[in-house]
Parts: sequence; C-alpha cells; structure tokens
Amino acid sequence: MKIIIDIGGCDNPQKMIAGAVNAANEFGKYTMVVVGDENFIRANIKEPLPKNLIIEHAPDVITNDDTPTRAIRQKPDSSLIRAFKTLTESDDAVGLVSGGSTGAVLTGATLLVGRIKGVLRPVLASLLPTAVDGKLVCVADCGANVDSKPEFLAQFGVMADMYVRALFGTENPRVALLSVGTEEHKGDERSKAAHALLKEQPINFVGNMEARDVLTGDYDVVVSDGFSGNVLIKSVEGTAKMVMGQLKKAMFSSVKSKLGALMMKKSLKGLKSKMDYHAYGGAAFLGVKKIVVKTHGSSNEVSTKASVANIIRLHEHHIIEDITAGITAEVSASAESKSE
Repeated sequence: MKIIIDIGGCDNPQKMIAGAVNAANEFGKYTMVVVGDENFIRANIKEPLPKNLIIEHAPDVITNDDTPTRAIRQKPDSSLIRAFKTLTESDDAVGLVSGGSTGAVLTGATLLVGRIKGVLRPVLASLLPTAVDGKLVCVADCGANVDSKPEFLAQFGVMADMYVRALFGTENPRVALLSVGTEEHKGDERSKAAHALLKEQPINFVGNMEARDVLTGDYDVVVSDGFSGNVLIKSVEGTAKMVMGQLKKAMFSSVKSKLGALMMKKSLKGLKSKMDYHAYGGAAFLGVKKIVVKTHGSSNEVSTKASVANIIRLHEHHIIEDITAGITAEVSASAESKSE
C-alpha cells in the first residue's frame, strides 16, 4: 500500500524527505512515494534508499502565488498534481500528505480526488494540544470554508466525530459548537441554526463553547466555520509562541532565574515538546474519497512522519468507509425529516 508525500511548494523540502525516509524505515508494509524533483530528492537522501521508498519525478512546483484552479490546469508536471494523479489512479494508494499551497491542496483534493457522495463541503480538521496530558482537540473547520451554511456545520460535526474516533480511539467524543457564549440562544442566526441541526445528529453534541475553553480538554471536537476556526487556530499558535518566548526571556533575566531554569530543565523540555505542533501531524481534509493531509508549509521530519502515521491509522480504522456510511445516514435522516 502506498502513501504519497508531496515535497513541492513547502519551506523545508529536505526535511520532508528525511521524514519520508524515517516513515519508510518505521512502517515497512507501506511504500512511501516521494514526489518532486528527483535529483533534489536523491541528493538529500544520505543513506541507501529504503526498499519501500519510491521517487516520482515532478520538475514543476505550485507556489502560494499561483491561483489554485489555474495552476491545477496549467501545471500538470507539478509535484502536487503528479501526487494527486498517483493517489487517484493507484488502487493501493491510501493517502497523501503535502506541505504545499493550502489552496491548491484543498482545491486539488476536491476536484481531482472528489467528494464523498452526500458531503456538502469537505472540512479541514486541525489538532491542538490541551491542558490534559496526551489529549488533543480537533477544530473543524480551520480554514477550508470561510462562508459556511448551518447544514455544512452539522456535517463538519459528524465527520470530525468519526475522525477523532478513528485517530484516537475516543469512544464518545464530546462535540461542541464555537460561539460567543455557552447558552443555546447565543450567537448569530447561522450559529443558532447550526446548534439546532447538531442536536439532531447521532453524535455526543454538548452545546456551545467559548474560544477561551478550547484548550481545557473538556472537548474532543470544536465545530466552526472556516473563518472563525482559522482565527482561533492562529490565535492559539501566536499566543503559545509569545508565552514560550516570554518564558525563555524570563528564565535568562538573572542568575537566580538561570539556576531555577536549570533545575526545571526536564519539565520545561516536556512543555516545549507538548506545545510543538509538528508532533501532531497535519490537518486532515475530511469528506473526500481518499485520505488527504495538509501539513504546515514549515513541516520538518517530525511532522512529516507524524502525518504519515496519522494516514496509516485512519486507513486501518476505515475512516473513508465510516464517513461515507455516516453521511449517507445523515442525508437519509434529513430527507425523512423534511418529508414529514
């Protein structure tokens, strides 16, 4: 079985290559197909090529300056388009990870891979660490759909529920709707309508939640439109970066603080590791017919390997089949409700 790794268009292609090699060495029954400029890829593999790693030459790159739909048509030799072609044309290809242009990845996944029947809009599901050790929270949507109808949000909740079940083995995920207050009547008209629809879904919907509670560990899934979700994710990342920077500054502000930092070195190292988004892999694009993961443009060895591991876990827990069945049931229930 193949996992496609597109190294084009990211900030650190050499690090993604290293991550692909590490993944090939760890996950022996899967074949890593690294797509990009072959000469560059070979030049950045310092060890013998793993037997389960294949290089697919793609000399062109889709950049962030390219218009996604135009680039998909005009750059057939780009690494991303070649990667999608391999994903869709190979029966044994189970998933793709890319650190390239977000717009191009999501547009390509929608147009070239295709939506699962019944899915109104695919959703980008990102992961954040929480105050509870070892627990992550999924934010869906985090940027794919800036303008979302209530019906979209209801499906986001259903798909993200299945996602955390498959990825983490969570038996009864707590799903909440991002709003400006916890009361059911809070929020704009879209939020109120989405709240009503989410209550009807076969998920453990626990109501509204406020952004300040996203990292408490009280929730497994936070449903949002892509605009608010993206702002939430970037606000959390920016705050974490600022706090870690201020902490580092305080630790080296005096001799006493330096001694204290030395005594806390192990704990601080664990905190830094917990806050490192690379460890959790990229964001899954749920609702298309194959597993697609959009990882950070600054992806390194750790995040690339983590994204591959997530794809494998999702594949082995039949995420595509589960979402297909879940959406089919949701659409049928909605049709019955309207006919009554």
